[in-house]
Amino acid sequence: MTLQSIIILLLVGAIAGWLAGQVMRGRGLGLVGNIVVGILGAFVGSWLLGSVLNVAIGGGIVGAILNAFVGALVVLAVLGVIKRA
Repeated sequence: MTLQSIIILLLVGAIAGWLAGQVMRGRGLGLVGNIVVGILGAFVGSWLLGSVLNVAIGGGIVGAILNAFVGALVVLAVLGVIKRA
């Protein structure tokens, strides 16, 4: 993995995590937490949309952000359920 791909991964994770934190009010985790949620969300979104639902959002950076955003929403929802339990 090159330095450029790592930087892109971190940027996509930060944007997706921040967007998910804005949609699910009160669930933002700060900059580092949002990056982690966004990166986890990218994996969850890729698995959920690609393998389970067979949906293709698109390609490029916008598609990657949308994919990670959907996954980050799922990750934040699961974290919210775990916190309440």
